Amino acid sequence: MNFVFISPHFPNSYWNFCDRLHQRGVNVLGIGDAPYEGLSDQLKSCLTEYYRVENMEDYDQMVRAMGYFTHKYGKIDWLESNNEYWLEQDAKLREDFNITTGMHTAQVANVRRKSTMKKFYEQAGVPVARYHMVTNLEEGLAFANTVGYPVFVKPDGGMGAEDSYKLSNEDDMRWFYSTKQDVEYIMEEFISGDIWSYDGISDSHGDIIFESVVSWPKSIADIVNKKDHLSYYTANALPSDLCEKGRATVKSFGVKSRFFHLEFFRLTEAKEGLGNVGDIVALEVNMRPAGGWTPDMYNYANSVDVYSIWADMVVYDKTYVDLNKEKYFAVYASQRYGKPYVHSADEIRQRFAGKIVLDEEIPEAISGAMGNHMWTARLDTEAEKDEFIHFIHEVYQ
Repeated sequence: MNFVFISPHFPNSYWNFCDRLHQRGVNVLGIGDAPYEGLSDQLKSCLTEYYRVENMEDYDQMVRAMGYFTHKYGKIDWLESNNEYWLEQDAKLREDFNITTGMHTAQVANVRRKSTMKKFYEQAGVPVARYHMVTNLEEGLAFANTVGYPVFVKPDGGMGAEDSYKLSNEDDMRWFYSTKQDVEYIMEEFISGDIWSYDGISDSHGDIIFESVVSWPKSIADIVNKKDHLSYYTANALPSDLCEKGRATVKSFGVKSRFFHLEFFRLTEAKEGLGNVGDIVALEVNMRPAGGWTPDMYNYANSVDVYSIWADMVVYDKTYVDLNKEKYFAVYASQRYGKPYVHSADEIRQRFAGKIVLDEEIPEAISGAMGNHMWTARLDTEAEKDEFIHFIHEVYQ
């Protein structure tokens, strides 16, 4: 099997995907913009060959790289980046090189535009917020008058929480229209809720072979805009209602042979037309692993190797990994440079010695949402989870 992995060097942990494919006898062919000498030894050891391009956004360069691999190794069976940023380009390369595994352009359109996602959530029986495609100030004011302030606005085809805003009154609305970028935005009624995601891997029939849930902060957008720290965790149990809605959403979107990351609100305030406190409401979907170190958190929480589960899916269309192992809380907490924290990095390491499983600087490319330095711990109880987050985030007043 010939597998082209796009940008295998970023994020740093993605060498694990290549390694597990290599262990299963796959020719792993990497395309990226990093110099070969700069790749980690782990990544080099599991790549059959690496083709460097100067600019991964130059489609002609990517086509030349694919043409080289096709000429040398024969037909390419798989192409994947597991990265939201490259979804559209991945799909176009699949089509141009007759790769039948993975999403093609029409499917990507369904999972990249937040306005388009809503109909698939509705087909799955999940309520969705009312929305308005941003046009002009007058129509924006009319929408807010209908649903009430605050409203939330974000790029319809955007990624992450960049350029996303909570608009609380008419002055905020006027500011947004006077400063917004020249891209399509979606405006939605504001929902008060905790954010949970239903994450996993599906096989070629759309059946789920691995599932996990993650609890996220209420607003990544606030963290980005206010340059705050971040905490989130992978839970040690699967809430039945979230799993039910998540599984139905996977089927509705027709997710096959890939990772998925489906986001939901759990209402903390009743919302007319959507539900009562505790009910599940749609947020948005991403057809890739959750960002940062979350794949490793799946592992620590579920005592598994999710990279092997994914590679099993690619090679065997099922997994041989034992999924019935002990469960934990895998908890991420970061600090942001310049904040007056009570506890130093050394104090954190000493206090949670034997519990911390990741302790790393965060690359600048993702520090806006993730913080500047992170610790992840594997913990037994919710009380330990809360204590860990508080200890790291406590600041002098």
